[in-house]
Amino acid sequence: MSEYGFKKVVSLDEYASCFENIDPLAQYKKWTTKQGLDRSSHPLNTVPRYDVSSETVKAVFVVSDPVDWGRDIQVLCDVLRCGGLPGQENGHQPQPPLYFAADDLEYQAAFPSKRLGMGAFRIALESVFNRIHYNPLEYVCFGKPNPFVFKNAEAMLKQLQPSYYSDIFKEPGHSGLQSFKTLYMIGDNPSVDVKGAQQVCPAYSLQDTLGFLSLQGQVFSAGNITMQSFLQIWQVIDTVEEAVDYILGRECIS
Repeated sequence: MSEYGFKKVVSLDEYASCFENIDPLAQYKKWTTKQGLDRSSHPLNTVPRYDVSSETVKAVFVVSDPVDWGRDIQVLCDVLRCGGLPGQENGHQPQPPLYFAADDLEYQAAFPSKRLGMGAFRIALESVFNRIHYNPLEYVCFGKPNPFVFKNAEAMLKQLQPSYYSDIFKEPGHSGLQSFKTLYMIGDNPSVDVKGAQQVCPAYSLQDTLGFLSLQGQVFSAGNITMQSFLQIWQVIDTVEEAVDYILGRECIS
């Protein structure tokens, strides 16, 4: 987060350790990190970098799957319903902005069955928060299927165009950058990849937006898909490499 330009960044692990008794079950959590540190103790045994007892949290970013759901839901509820400062009983302060980097309900890992993802954590946090607070939880999910992700990818591609086609632009009679005729989307999850790509389709006809559902990621399974409309537009392929080969062939690129 610091590399993205934020000046005062504190992880939830570090933040929670600065408040005594904020997690009433901490004494029973004796598992350790890879560094052999007791998670119930202060991270790295360092002095807090900021005065978290008086400085309010300006925003919350959930950028990865939490390890300790119970503690994290408790601390986030404290922060979000008290205007950014846990322990305050004034619930009429504005809720700090809350952002999620993704909203995938499930994902495929090493275990045979799919695992609960960041979207499941968001549902759990929202359900608890809405039961204990008079105002519903406010948040923004920037991950797929949010159209912002796809539009941002398009904008980045447009920025890359000059470097890839600089010689072409120098040719006589060339008018400069051209709009994309076709956009390709490769994904493995219909609920976020397909849905997200289709939400940006108003800017492009369905015929000019071609997507692929990859079996490589194992989130999608051609055998159990119920939304047959996807198959009318989306190619089902085994690997990402196969999708790239198909695209190159369709665009007559050797």
